[in-house]
Amino acid sequence: MNSPALPANRLILASASPRRRELLASLGVVFEVIVADITEHEDPATDPRTMVAHNAAVKAEWVADRQPDALVLGADTTVFIDGAALNKPRDLDDAHGMLRRLSGRTHTVFTGLALRRRRDGVREDIGVATDVTFKTLDADAIETYLQRVHVLDKAGSYAIQEHGDLIVAGYKGSWTNIVGLPLETTKQILTRYGLVGFTPMPAS
Repeated sequence: MNSPALPANRLILASASPRRRELLASLGVVFEVIVADITEHEDPATDPRTMVAHNAAVKAEWVADRQPDALVLGADTTVFIDGAALNKPRDLDDAHGMLRRLSGRTHTVFTGLALRRRRDGVREDIGVATDVTFKTLDADAIETYLQRVHVLDKAGSYAIQEHGDLIVAGYKGSWTNIVGLPLETTKQILTRYGLVGFTPMPAS
């Protein structure tokens, strides 16, 4: 008896992030989730582009080694300011410090995307950056935000999609990149592999 054939364009998201799952699902693409059993590199002294590219790649490669016929998408995101990455806070005191540091200033959110498929040697690495400007936050504003949003699992101690109006003055670039998965870039990548239809935005 023959085993059922795998889908020609089987897609796996190599991420534990529920936000990335929700964003990818919004494209209407069918995918599975397999969380890579790896230790992420989170040295704040490492160049953030290098760090997120490395983490995205090791996630994708770990899954691709075990699922060689699938197209595997890995992603990693961090916040960058003053020459250093702000990863997930250790505790609420650390979160307070991060938000004080971001207050009234512009920082950059970097996401690394890695696409792998062992079957035919697919290997793509792409980086996306978005600039985010914070409102000036006093101690009360920071405390209010931390009471409303669980930030200990979020780079930079904030989530723009959760009460972002309390802390964010504006941004330049991809909003979904700040959340954790730049959909515009992801959609274009997956379109090339026949996973989603893509209609270019009309020129303004």
